[in-house]
Amino acid sequence: MGKRQISRRGFLHQGAAASLGIPLVASSRAFGANDRIVMAGIGMGGQGRGDLGGFLGFSQVQVVAVCDVVGRHCQLAKDQVDQRYGNKDCRAYRDFREITARPDIDAVLIGTPDHWHAIVSIEAMKNGKDVYCEKPETLTIREGRQMTRIARRYGRVFSGGSQRVWGDYNWFHRMVRGGAIGEVKEAWVNVGGPSGPCYLPPVETPHDVDWDMWLGPAPWRPYHPSLTTGGFRAYRDYSGGGTTDWGCHTFGGALFCLGLHQTGPVEVIPPDGKECPQLTLRFANGVKIYHGGGWDGILNFRGTEGEISEKGFRDQTKPAPPDIYIPNYKGSGGIFGDFLHCVKTREKPFRDIEIAHRTATVCHLANIAYWLNRPLKWDAEKEEIVGDTEANRWLDRPKRGPWAMS
Repeated sequence: MGKRQISRRGFLHQGAAASLGIPLVASSRAFGANDRIVMAGIGMGGQGRGDLGGFLGFSQVQVVAVCDVVGRHCQLAKDQVDQRYGNKDCRAYRDFREITARPDIDAVLIGTPDHWHAIVSIEAMKNGKDVYCEKPETLTIREGRQMTRIARRYGRVFSGGSQRVWGDYNWFHRMVRGGAIGEVKEAWVNVGGPSGPCYLPPVETPHDVDWDMWLGPAPWRPYHPSLTTGGFRAYRDYSGGGTTDWGCHTFGGALFCLGLHQTGPVEVIPPDGKECPQLTLRFANGVKIYHGGGWDGILNFRGTEGEISEKGFRDQTKPAPPDIYIPNYKGSGGIFGDFLHCVKTREKPFRDIEIAHRTATVCHLANIAYWLNRPLKWDAEKEEIVGDTEANRWLDRPKRGPWAMS
């Protein structure tokens, strides 16, 4: 098998079952009350190791393997796991397919750069693994739809990693949904902007970095250390910039507040310096969400009976929100506990792939409008940009062979 050919080992029987409409087993084993969830981590840079530490805090989790194409990251993650269990049993890999092929692993944590999220997630789900994937869950809109199809076809639990949507912003949700500021028609999301081309100078590749594997489906370019140490988000080949990074948290928070988290805008209007000072997302019900331009902090809402902002949220004397229940995490232990609960029960987690995909789509549409500098009309049901062939080409990206999704 060539180094980068995606392995089909151990899953031909799943494809046959799916083609015949036979339900697949919910997990690689049946969970009982005292059973542990066997996990692995793929993409063990700073955020990946942070998430890994979160999962290691749960007694029902047994982490058995970690993977990263940067040797130092992989060793740090292995040491982190071994220290937790007091042994040296954690296996370390450079190729994620060695983890997805292991039948003893129930679930994977994916903390890779954004351009790898879809391919790794799909390969994991096809091999019977449930997935917790860091945000932004996708690099393109078409990736998100394919991930959703695969999750449903193979009966997998998929949780996106936007913990701030509920963990940080639940006061906003209760205030807005509880009617504290009346009918809300406007929201401001104050996060960074889109990514752009990468012109970093070439640097000699360190001996412990598999640079070709780090690039994966992205176009080839020479190594630069900032790309493997968290600096990739500024560049379009690997990420959507601040718009998708913090945007998946904060656009996600605004969408959930306004009950728009399972749909999409009908129009996206880039700023023109005149009538439209900020990029504007207009929804079918008349709600408008603006990228930037808010008066205080990361989230602002204005309704018929008042407004709220991050200052009000952070103020110790802030008003108590209406006493209403809003469905959120299942189980206990935040977004990680929500995922683990759903792995056992087969429920959909709070940031189910469909919702994570819809949120990421809003961020991607904003970027496309910025990059093309023209308004877009969006058909959220067909997931197409209406009447704009050039813009529709941005719904996906070519992938460097042989890393096509299937």
